[in-house]
Amino acid sequence: MQFLYFLQQAIIWIITIYWIYQLIISVFALVKIKEKPIIEDKQNKFLGIIPAHNEEAVIGSLIKSLQDQDYPKSKYDIYVICDNCTDKTEEIAKSLGVKTFVRKEDDVKKKTKGWALKVFLAHILEKYPDKYDALCVFDADNIADSHFFSAMNKHLCQGEEVVQGYRDIKNPDDSWVSAGYAIFYWTMNRFYHLARYNAGLSPLLNGTGFMVKMDTIKEEGWNTKTLTEDIEFSLKTIIKGSKLGWATDAIVYDEEPVDFGPSWSQRSRWTIGHIQCLAEYTKPLTTSTLDNKTLVNFDGLLYMIGSIPMFVVTILLLVLNAVFYLSKGMSTATFGLNILRYVLPTFILPIVTAIFVMIIDKRPIRKMIKGLVLYPLFLGSWLLINFKCLFKRDTTWQKIEHTRKVDIENVKRN
Repeated sequence: MQFLYFLQQAIIWIITIYWIYQLIISVFALVKIKEKPIIEDKQNKFLGIIPAHNEEAVIGSLIKSLQDQDYPKSKYDIYVICDNCTDKTEEIAKSLGVKTFVRKEDDVKKKTKGWALKVFLAHILEKYPDKYDALCVFDADNIADSHFFSAMNKHLCQGEEVVQGYRDIKNPDDSWVSAGYAIFYWTMNRFYHLARYNAGLSPLLNGTGFMVKMDTIKEEGWNTKTLTEDIEFSLKTIIKGSKLGWATDAIVYDEEPVDFGPSWSQRSRWTIGHIQCLAEYTKPLTTSTLDNKTLVNFDGLLYMIGSIPMFVVTILLLVLNAVFYLSKGMSTATFGLNILRYVLPTFILPIVTAIFVMIIDKRPIRKMIKGLVLYPLFLGSWLLINFKCLFKRDTTWQKIEHTRKVDIENVKRN
């Protein structure tokens, strides 16, 4: 029993130190940093990429928003990767005057966004090795703010080579599920990505609305292998000793699932991808941290440790508390207090944090009341997903249906 006590205390210290570190970094989200200087003042040539699988319902809105940029049209091309499409995605893209790249793939394991980018970019790098300065990736259900390319060009001119744009939500109040996504991303945008950017650490790519300088992929192309190609590419960048940029002014609006079933499938895929990245990149991150001795590498390692490993450690702590209580080694009051120490920061504090973010970002709170009240349910379901994925991992990609056809004016008006 003494060993279990020492184990419990060690876990408490590990969790406490981890969250104190996160709290210190998050303070930088409230600090205004001086704008970086322009290193090379030019209008870069962008390659806009839209991987799409049967997206006829929404692809048109994104294309139109990209065609209505305040950036010179001669300085960017738009390609739609028609990835195993059986609907009118290709026809709609062509009718709107953008270029298409048709991909047919029979291997189920290769029917992913990462593979689509790999094949397409290999084609582009072979055919046009020096035509583009940078690429930007969008999901087909996105809508891009008219300032997106201009904002990314500024960051590229400031010397940043991999930059994540601001991922906003175009349907935050459709349901408690989409509201959960919105609250989660709004909080992460400020207290994870912006905080790290301001602190001189590295944000992470977030699936869509990001930019990569072409020079960074010319050597090996887009080479990812997990279900979360965005996180994987981020970790590979950090391992090399580089840090990513963050562009609050390069905004894309993303459609999130409205129903719980598709949300469960999507977040399960993300969790499995994190587990794949954990297995693939924890050792290289540790090595790079020891070799480079930089906080950027250490913070990237903490990101990996802070996902599934920290979840497992927390479960172990709860089990130990239960063992002490059932063996009469802990009073009911102490046991209840320990449970509250877990419940309050996990389910209640995020609501308070979200309200704070919505206030400082000037977002309407009233229409998000239901989402805020049910936010603990959204987070709790994610914990169940994490637990499920520890034992059962289906790596088959499942499409999330996108039906919210909204133009940029309506999104910004809301």
